[in-house]
Amino acid sequence: MNVRKVCVYCASSRQCNPAYHDAARELGKELALAGVTIVYGGGLVGSMGALANGALAHGGEVIGILPQFMYDLEWGHNGLSELVVVNDLHERKRRMISEVDAVIALPGGCGTLEELFEAITWKRLGLYSGAIVLVNTLDFFAPCIELLNRSIEERFMDPRHAQMWTVVDHPREVLDAIRGAPRWNPGNRAFAAL
Repeated sequence: MNVRKVCVYCASSRQCNPAYHDAARELGKELALAGVTIVYGGGLVGSMGALANGALAHGGEVIGILPQFMYDLEWGHNGLSELVVVNDLHERKRRMISEVDAVIALPGGCGTLEELFEAITWKRLGLYSGAIVLVNTLDFFAPCIELLNRSIEERFMDPRHAQMWTVVDHPREVLDAIRGAPRWNPGNRAFAAL
């Protein structure tokens, strides 16, 4: 599979462990060196800024999607290849995931987790069919994976739903995980738990 463009969900926190920013910066570098365009939330600081700066420092193309209210607060990164200002968060999420080959989730807060779960939901319903890769820096996603597995065990989800995402420990594993992700067939969209 030729990976051309990916969406990366990540956080803007400046107070988290710097290892998260380091991983974001490294992911940006890895994607840039592979010629992969990054679409992300357009922020300047935290993992968002580290991701963008890591890619830009190595000649990468980075497209930010930022809601108008965040742009007005001057939260946007002004050094991107392109910064697209949209009406609201809903439009931002739609634009970020459209026309990408994969979604990558880095550790983050409620916004990042909400975006990740929406991507999983969209994949389950056949609205998105690409790979979903979680970069498990410092084992951050372990409770999330435990919760998803519990949903499967309790039959809120089917065992085959576990094929919708892949977990890697390091940014250098992301591209191989995308290329190796199983093709997803959502089956009958009318039955979300089957």
